[in-house]
Order: sequence, then C-alpha cells, then structure tokens
Amino acid sequence: MSNKEIETSMRKSVEAAQRNFNTIRTGRANTSLLDRITVEYYGADTPLKSLATLSTPDSQTIAIQPFDLSSLALIEKAIATSDLGFTPNNDGKIIRINVPPLTEERRKEFCKIASKYAEEGKVSLRNIRRDAIEKIKKSEKDAEISEDQSRDEQENVQKLTNKFINEIEKHLNDKEADILKV
Repeated sequence: MSNKEIETSMRKSVEAAQRNFNTIRTGRANTSLLDRITVEYYGADTPLKSLATLSTPDSQTIAIQPFDLSSLALIEKAIATSDLGFTPNNDGKIIRINVPPLTEERRKEFCKIASKYAEEGKVSLRNIRRDAIEKIKKSEKDAEISEDQSRDEQENVQKLTNKFINEIEKHLNDKEADILKV
C-alpha cells in the first residue's frame, strides 16, 4: 500500500466524518439536516434529495417541494418518523419544517453526538494505519524491504494518521463551536 493510497483512504474517512457532522443541526435551518432521510417511494428507499427540491427560505425554515405531488404524503411521513424530531407542515404543494432554536440541553446532546462521529472517524483512521503497518511488516518479513525502510515507512504512516486525526479534531471543534453559538 503506497503512501498515496493510505492518504486517499484516510482523506475519505475524514470526509465521511465531515458528512456526519453536517447532519447535526445547529441553531439555524440547513438542508443537510435531511441528508439521511429516505422515503419509501414505489417500493424502494429513495433519498429525499432525489424526490424534491430542498431550500431554506429563511434561517428557521426548510422548504421541501416534491417533483411528484403524489409523493408529498410519503415525504411528510418519512420526516415525521425520522429521529430528527421535526414536525412537517404540509400545505398541499410544499412541506415546510420549522427549525426551532436549540435549548442548552439539546446543544450539549448534539455536541456528544458530534464527539461520537469524530471518534468513529478516528477509529477508521486507526484501522487504516493498522492495515498499512501490517503490510509493511509483512514486506520486511518477506525480505522485500530492509528493517530501516520498514521503520521509516511505519513512521510515515503514523505521521499521516496524526495529521488526519488532527483534521478530524479541528472539524469537531468547529462543529461544537457552531452548535454552542447562540
């Protein structure tokens, strides 16, 4: 596994953690809050983004305009039964979701969720590091590389891991600051 491949894998882990952070709401409306919602549409679980136009007309509202009006009730049901805790308002053409301001307790809860996502990202990075180091040790054992080369490559993998863990920490700190900002 080359350093480039390791770096690419680690970059993908950081991006996955970032996408998870984006699904956590802060004090204002954001369409990425609905990224995880899927709607049972003609027997298949379909992402909400594929069924409707999502917009934020103001800082406290998310508007959902379905491409097919017959899917309106299905979309409303999917949002109502999701773990987001939103109550959708349906006017026959558009679904509006009022995003209420967060309480202090709810903000702390969201910070814990963000920490959990960050930890999942770090575990993913550590797994990539473990696999890379095992391959390096195997190459050394099979006499493909010298002991010094092995140690150097392991150090490089560790440096990459530290770099990406710091990046996840930075994203976590930014998200927590965003969540706690009133």
